[in-house]
Amino acid sequence: MGRRPARCYRYCKNKPYIKSRYCRGVPDAKVRIFDLGHKKATIDAFPQCIHLVSLEKEQLSSEALEASRISCNKYIVKLAGKDSFHMRIRVHPYHILRINKMLSCAGADRLQTGMRGAFGKPNGLVARVDIGQVLLSVRCKANAVPHVVEALRRAKYKFPGRQRIVISKNWGFTRYTKEEYQTLKENGRIIPDGSHCKVINNTGSLAQLKKDSARV
Repeated sequence: MGRRPARCYRYCKNKPYIKSRYCRGVPDAKVRIFDLGHKKATIDAFPQCIHLVSLEKEQLSSEALEASRISCNKYIVKLAGKDSFHMRIRVHPYHILRINKMLSCAGADRLQTGMRGAFGKPNGLVARVDIGQVLLSVRCKANAVPHVVEALRRAKYKFPGRQRIVISKNWGFTRYTKEEYQTLKENGRIIPDGSHCKVINNTGSLAQLKKDSARV
């Protein structure tokens, strides 16, 4: 029995139904990798950041997320190089879909009409997304921005509904604008922390302040 079309499960109708000790035997999500590209690049390596934002309240299947990840990754690697970006999938498929399977073999005519609105068995996983929620984020070098925008445009075709590509004003994945980040860096208040950063503020003990200053 093949998969049902995604249109059957597009809308957020009921409460979230997640894997638990009561709901076992759930299939694994198709998307297993959520970070791609040059993941270990320092915060200063990729100043630009582009997001793919959902414009609808809907459910996105793990198959669609995986298809968009492959499509986006292939295009950027081909045109900009595998070390020119770091992509992150920002939504996780936790909500379980259910299906009430019926016999569809020959001579099963009388068994076909089951109970209406039956509960069903676990069948797949989807991510529940809201309006304005970020689906994919890519931090990259300045010369890779046009390629990333085109890659995200192609990734949009893997999803139902409407999405928008947004070029962020912030530095990489941080919450600081490019101007704020440069100012903080010049003042020696930025502590690199993987793809993010910590900022030294003027609170806390002197011992902690000395420790943080040594890490800059």
